[in-house]
Amino acid sequence: MAIRRLWGRLFGTTQGLPPFVAAVLILMAVLTSVLIDQWPSVVPWMSFVPFVVLAGLFLPPRWLAFVMIAIGVLFAHDGWLLGKDKPNFAGAFVVTIVVAAMMTWLSVSRARLGVHGTRGESILVDLRDRLHAHGELPTLPEPWHAEVALEAARGESFSGDFVVATRSTSGNRLEVALVDVSGKGLDAGTRALLLSGALGGLMGALDPADFLGAANSYLLRQQWGEGFATAIHVALELDTGRFCLGAAGHPPAVKFSAGSGRWQVLDSGPGPLLGVVDEAEFPRVNGQLGRGDALLLCTDGVIETRTRDLNAGIDRMLGAAESLVPHGFSGGASRICAAPFHQTDDRGVVLIWRT
Repeated sequence: MAIRRLWGRLFGTTQGLPPFVAAVLILMAVLTSVLIDQWPSVVPWMSFVPFVVLAGLFLPPRWLAFVMIAIGVLFAHDGWLLGKDKPNFAGAFVVTIVVAAMMTWLSVSRARLGVHGTRGESILVDLRDRLHAHGELPTLPEPWHAEVALEAARGESFSGDFVVATRSTSGNRLEVALVDVSGKGLDAGTRALLLSGALGGLMGALDPADFLGAANSYLLRQQWGEGFATAIHVALELDTGRFCLGAAGHPPAVKFSAGSGRWQVLDSGPGPLLGVVDEAEFPRVNGQLGRGDALLLCTDGVIETRTRDLNAGIDRMLGAAESLVPHGFSGGASRICAAPFHQTDDRGVVLIWRT
C-alpha cells in the first residue's frame, strides 16, 4: 500500500491510456534500436523522431518523461556502438533533442488545461461552435426577416463580436444585442463566450430599458483587466413594428424608410462603454418599422479604418446599404460585413427588415 501511494504521488493515476501508450512507444523505440543495430545502412537515425512526436501529442508530462529518457538512452547507446560506422549521428541527435523540447513544451501547456492528445483542439472547436450557436436569430413570423453576419479579423476562428437574441414567450417581442468585446482572436473569443452566456440569461428576463445597465454591472463585477465592451440593443414589437434602441459606446444603428427611400442614422446618444463606469446611464431612442423598412446594426470593424474618420466609414457603409435596396435585403448582412477594404478587425452586422 505504501508503494502504491508513493507511485500515485510521483506519477499520478495509472488508470487510462497514458501508461499503455508510454509502454507501446518505449517498446517500439527498443525495436527501432534493434533494427538500427542490425541494419545500420538501411534504418536512419531519424527513426526515433516519430515516437518523440507521438509521445508529446498523447502523453502527460510525467509519462512523457519516461519515454523521452528511454529514447535518449537508446539513441545514445546506438550512437556509441555505431558512431564510427554510421555517419550523421550528431546532426540527427540535435534534431531529436529540438523536437523533444518542442513536444515537451506542448505537453506541459496542455497539462495546464488537464487535456492531452487532440482533446484541447476539440474543446476550442466546441467553444467556437457554442459562440456561433448563441448568435443564431430566432424564427420570425411573416412579414419579418432578420439576418446576422459575423467575420473574425484576418480569417481567424474566434471573434470578439457576437450576437445575443431572443424572442419572448408570447412571440410578440424580438430582442437583439450586437456586442463587441475588446481585443481580437482567441483572447477576445473566450471573453465573448462567457459574456454571451451571461447576456443571454439577462435578455428577456429584464425590461429592455434595463438590459444595458445590467450588462454593465456584470462586466464590472468580472474585474477583467481589458474587459470592456461595446454593445447595441434593440427591442422590437413584432405586432406593431415599434422598437426601442440603446447603445453603449457602439456605432449608431441606421434605419431605412421605404417611404423616403433613404437610410437615416439613429443616434441614441453616446452611452459609455460597458464595464467602465459604475451606475452608468444608457439613453435609448424609440422608432417604428413599417412595411418595407429595415434596421441595420454593425460593429466598429465595419466602419472604422486607421486612415479615415468615423463619419467617412458610416458613409461608406451607407453606400453599401444603398446597393441592397434595388435587389432586396436578403443576404445583405453578409455583403455589408464583407464590404470593408481592410479586414484587420472583427466585424458584425445584424439586419432586420419588414416586407
